[in-house]
Amino acid sequence: MPEPAHPAHQRVREAAARRGVTIEVVVFDASTHTAQEAADAIGVELGQIVKSLVFVAPLDLARDDAGLESIIALVRGTDRVDIARLATVTAKTRMRRATAREAADATGFSIGGIPPFGHRQHIQVVMDPGLDGYPEVWAAAGTANAVFAVSPRTLAMLSDALVAPCAEPAGADTPGL
Repeated sequence: MPEPAHPAHQRVREAAARRGVTIEVVVFDASTHTAQEAADAIGVELGQIVKSLVFVAPLDLARDDAGLESIIALVRGTDRVDIARLATVTAKTRMRRATAREAADATGFSIGGIPPFGHRQHIQVVMDPGLDGYPEVWAAAGTANAVFAVSPRTLAMLSDALVAPCAEPAGADTPGL
C-alpha cells in the first residue's frame, strides 16, 4: 500500500488543482534542499531548477512596528537575485532576504522546500524571465526532498507571478542572493 501524501506535498498539489493543473510530486530519498542537489537528483541542468527565494520589506517605512510584507523571487538555479532590481520591480524599499523563521511564517514551508505557490498567505511573486529558456523547470514541492516539473508559462500562472527581470545578469560582479 502506498504511503499517504505528505501534507506539504498535498497542499502544493491542491493549490495547482484549484487552478486546473495536475502536478506530479517526485519524492527522493536524498535531499533536494539546494538547487545543485535537486539538479543532480533529477538529472537536469542546474538552470532548470527554480529557486523560490523569500524577501521582506517594511509595510510602512514610517513605522518600524508596522510589520513586514513578503515577496518571493523565482530564479534559475544558476542565478542570484539582484535585490535592487527586485525592489524596483515591486516598488519596495529597504528590502532584505527573509530569515528562515520569516520565510516559514509567511509561506508555511521551510527553506529548501518552499514551492512557488500554495503558501499560507498571499505573497507577491516575481519570476525572472530567464526561466523561460527551458521547456520544463523543476520546483520544490513543499519539503527538502520533493519537486515537481512544470512549464515556465504554467509556473507563472500558478504562482500569479509578475514576470520581470530580478536576477543578476550573467557574470555580474554585484552581490546578490
